[in-house]
Amino acid sequence: MSTGTRPYAAADWRALGCAVRLAVTDPAALTDARQALTRWLARVDCACSRFRDDSEITALDHSGGRETPISDVLSEAIAAALRGAELTDGDVDPTVGSALAGLGYDRDFTLVEHDGSPVKLVVRPVPGWRRIAFDAEQRTLAVPSGIQLDLGATAKAWAADRAAGDLAAEFGCGVLVGLGGDVAVAGPAPEDGWSVRVQDRTEDPDPDAPHTSVLIRDGGLATSGTAARRWTRGGRTLHHIIDPHTGLSARTPWRTVSVTAAGCLDANIASTAAVIRGTRAPAWLAECDLDARLLAEDGTVCTIGRWPAAPGSTGFSYAIRPKGGLS
Repeated sequence: MSTGTRPYAAADWRALGCAVRLAVTDPAALTDARQALTRWLARVDCACSRFRDDSEITALDHSGGRETPISDVLSEAIAAALRGAELTDGDVDPTVGSALAGLGYDRDFTLVEHDGSPVKLVVRPVPGWRRIAFDAEQRTLAVPSGIQLDLGATAKAWAADRAAGDLAAEFGCGVLVGLGGDVAVAGPAPEDGWSVRVQDRTEDPDPDAPHTSVLIRDGGLATSGTAARRWTRGGRTLHHIIDPHTGLSARTPWRTVSVTAAGCLDANIASTAAVIRGTRAPAWLAECDLDARLLAEDGTVCTIGRWPAAPGSTGFSYAIRPKGGLS
């Protein structure tokens, strides 16, 4: 990561089942900032992981649909998930948990059998986000029996936004937080901006793997795709981005979609919806005045808006605008 002439320090580790990247423009703040981020991610995991028996979201599976008090962390994560559903007319829906489990993604992805026996694939729409009763003011949530939530489409992006903003305020420096393909930045950026590597597989450590780089100064960048979390059942390839209309892995021409926005959450909402919307995605992203890069399965690259063709362009700070059903 290049940050121009301003000094910086960075650390990398794993949490929430993905690679974590923290960079700060004040090297003296790195140790304390890392400790703070580690504590924050532990709280997010305890609230939102569907793979932990002791998480809040798992406890909801046994609530019998009753109104249940929830923590401030889960409350914010649920609000983020419902924002994604509302802004995309339900294409990004948190009630896909049972559909994912039925396809074999029922544990941390490192433990998922990547080439398993066939599963019965039945087209069945997911229950739908409107069946969730959420009171943000009272911090209560009621999830009807039989509905399993999965916040994977929004929780990491929201957590990255929160962390970057909080750390920048606490330590008075520029901060970048990357959680897998979700990157949020806050505070004074390096002179040339933060250089963010965008590639097919966000977890690929190979420095020579195909990639592009963009510079961002604030806001967020998110990459969603079908390549990193992909497995087979009975010879059929499946992936973790569920089309709520079918309850199955989305049929899409896009291998990855990267989007920049005013925040990582909105970028992730848009990139995930674009994968699901398939061939309609480029026109939709353009209507939203978003900048994006879409990589097709055949290697074709489609860029939208001001997405740069090469590193060195100015940074991004674009919000989702009220077009195409978004507000």
